[in-house]
Amino acid sequence: MSENFKEAALRYHSMEPAGKLEITATKPMTSQRDLALAYSPGVAYACEAIVEDEAAAAQMTGRGNLVGVITNGTAVLGLGPIGPLASKPVMEGKAVLFKKFAGINCFDIEVDTTDVDEFVNAVALLEPTFGGINLEDIKAPECFEIEKRLRARMNIPVFHDDQHGTAIVVSAAFLNAFRVANKPIEDVKLVCAGAGAAALACLNMLVSLGMRRENITVCDIEGVVYEGRTTFMDPYKSIFAQATEDRTLVDAIKGKDAFLGCSAPGIVTQDMLKTMADSPVIFALANPTPEIMPDLARAARPDAIVATGRSDFPNQVNNVLCFPFLFRGALDVGATTVNEEMKKACAHAIADLAMAPPSAEVASAYGNEAQTFGPDNLIPKPFDPRLIVEIATAVAKAAIDSGVATRPISDFEAYRERLNRFVFRSGILMKPVFERAKAAQQRLIYAEGESGKVLQAVQRVVSEKLARPILVGRPPVIQEKIDSMSLNITPGVDFDIIDYLDDEQMTTMGQEYYKLMARRGVTPKAAQARIRANFTLVACMAVRMGMGDSMVCGSFGSYRKHLEVVKDVIGKRPGVDDLSALSVLILPRGTFFIADTHVTYEPTPQQICESTLLAAEEMRQFGITPKAALVSHSNFGSSPYKSAVNMQQALSMIRELAPDLEIEGEMHADAALDENIRADMMPESLLTGEANLLIMPNLDAANIARNLLKVLGGGVSVGPLLLGADMPVHIMTSAVTVRGIVNISAMAAVDSIGR
Repeated sequence: MSENFKEAALRYHSMEPAGKLEITATKPMTSQRDLALAYSPGVAYACEAIVEDEAAAAQMTGRGNLVGVITNGTAVLGLGPIGPLASKPVMEGKAVLFKKFAGINCFDIEVDTTDVDEFVNAVALLEPTFGGINLEDIKAPECFEIEKRLRARMNIPVFHDDQHGTAIVVSAAFLNAFRVANKPIEDVKLVCAGAGAAALACLNMLVSLGMRRENITVCDIEGVVYEGRTTFMDPYKSIFAQATEDRTLVDAIKGKDAFLGCSAPGIVTQDMLKTMADSPVIFALANPTPEIMPDLARAARPDAIVATGRSDFPNQVNNVLCFPFLFRGALDVGATTVNEEMKKACAHAIADLAMAPPSAEVASAYGNEAQTFGPDNLIPKPFDPRLIVEIATAVAKAAIDSGVATRPISDFEAYRERLNRFVFRSGILMKPVFERAKAAQQRLIYAEGESGKVLQAVQRVVSEKLARPILVGRPPVIQEKIDSMSLNITPGVDFDIIDYLDDEQMTTMGQEYYKLMARRGVTPKAAQARIRANFTLVACMAVRMGMGDSMVCGSFGSYRKHLEVVKDVIGKRPGVDDLSALSVLILPRGTFFIADTHVTYEPTPQQICESTLLAAEEMRQFGITPKAALVSHSNFGSSPYKSAVNMQQALSMIRELAPDLEIEGEMHADAALDENIRADMMPESLLTGEANLLIMPNLDAANIARNLLKVLGGGVSVGPLLLGADMPVHIMTSAVTVRGIVNISAMAAVDSIGR
């Protein structure tokens, strides 16, 4: 690594606060009562509940979602026996991965001993603290004995990731490599360079998945592990001793179908690879420098399938694909161990996921590179959001089926939804909308049908059966994009296309557009020119002409430009004075709706009233009861300025038109969100609890608040949703994500029901 990278890493770790972890409270601690509940005397009741039933600890404490990452620093990856203190940054990093990828809390514990008895005793005595133990960076062969004894002594999952995490991911990659190479696992002959913890765990896992032990040859620093060898042998290695005349890796690799390297850099040459069988599978996993560099391996054997431990080559074998999600499933069912059935289920889930159509989030995280299953994509990427759902579910089921689960899951559909919500916090909000969209199967037009983001969203819309997509665009361009991104959707089968180069269809559409705009200064010739130059106009006219039930646009370009076209062609619902926009923010604190974020710069009291009523109506589509606050710089008449007076007048109109709507104003934002603050200022307020619909006095306030909350609050955004249009149309912003397009697609589909 460069000196600059080293300096950046040191700054990263030392910036305030030092390290990568902190502890935060999960319950409020803002009053004397909170303190009494959290500690004395209220805590005694929780203690008594656990005395009565130890299983209550999973409900009364964080133990059920807490893993100990424990090491003695004797075999830190790439650094060797650096000791427990120096290994702490690695353990903190492992804990961060648990939290980031699976929402699991961790304490890292560095134990200052190399004595097996002392280490085992220290860890075993911590069982009341943790729901699971992740052993890390402990050298072989001591690691085998440590894990074996802890598994026997402890009644919670104990998992040595360097052994079994590596074995699971390597096995998943091998399963798919053998699929690509058309080599049945029971017929594969494999040579392994290395006989440490990771190598032997990989070999044992492959045997459990169907590879025959007699087809495996192991080499270590002394050469081939053969029957009768006495030097550098131990019981764990001896079970792979073969009756063979081979004595070196050069001999052993000849004719083999697969190579597994968990050893040292540069020990394999191109000439050695040339002696292997056809379509060899070469896993050179030594880090940071592999047994042979992948580019050299491919140059020597163009027919090879190659994997490595490095991130700068295809098929990186990375333990993060496994351990967070395996523990997620194990903790969620209260597993007492991690058994062979759970490990095999994890390996199969990883392998199967690699063959699924590519994920939009993965494409975004990795620069939109295609994720097609094949020789260069044997396993999923670490940021694939489907990992937690597929692996945790598979592991949980295996734990239940094998009888080691103490809290079995009865509703796996609900469990998968909960895991999905961890990845996409909009999941719980959008669930009723998605269900209605699936039932309706409306025709949804996408104005920017050639956009990569839109096509990725269409893949999701098709797979989740949210609508029948109709794309505006050129068929050859759309097909080329689908192929380049390896999407699993087919024109005419999964979606339809409105070809804006189809002269006959565009001529007809232009004639209809002229009829609409003839008295608004548009000539027949201008109408034909406009229809061929504006995707949003084509989509709007298509909805108007009944070619689709709803439409979305705006994934690129100016919101205002799209809005002008929508106003011209779609217009306003009868009785609506003006359009407005509603944005939704899903924050850690809850879900909030903000209006009007995109349309009216300085709304009148009438427009504020109308926007509020339309927003409340839209909220009910989500199954949420609106609690509205008219937000202002003024608190209940404290200011005479126009924006405050507008809010006061709007409140009177709203209460007359919608007496059942819970609303209050005008008020500061903190009063809207805190009932105690509001009670001090207006004890007779008709708004109870926390407002979830925030009506802003003007566009500046609404748009600024939306973007600040989204970024500073770590929020997920849905919308903006266009309110008041005569037909179901929504305009996105150019910053919309693929998931955002999917969400707004579902909303557009639901809006079209009954229109």
